[in-house]
Amino acid sequence: QLQASGGGLVQAGGSLRLSCAASGFTYDDYVIGWFRQVPGKESEGVSCINSNDGSTYYLDSVKGRFTISSDNAKDTVYLQMNNLKPEDTAVYYCAAEYSALADPVACDGRYEFDSWGQGTQVTVSS
Repeated sequence: QLQASGGGLVQAGGSLRLSCAASGFTYDDYVIGWFRQVPGKESEGVSCINSNDGSTYYLDSVKGRFTISSDNAKDTVYLQMNNLKPEDTAVYYCAAEYSALADPVACDGRYEFDSWGQGTQVTVSS
């Protein structure tokens, strides 16, 4: 299971750090991705990381503002979000896929992530 946390309400330009912790399995050999969804819109992959080699993927609109990292000892993946914008407002979910099935690393819809955590709300006010 995956447990996402760290969402909240911030003003534009502020920062939040999301965490995705695993229980019942380890992050070894997995790609962990962060996705977000706004009501009425399809979900989009924000960022993901291969826990083995550290390779990463970012949605163009978050490049330079968001940073994904993995602490394999804690089986936790973080998404540091800086310079947040109102358009970043969404429910953020983390998900996992076996790395052999998600190579090269990406979360742009080309792979189907099988394990999903509950969402955490991020709201950015203008």
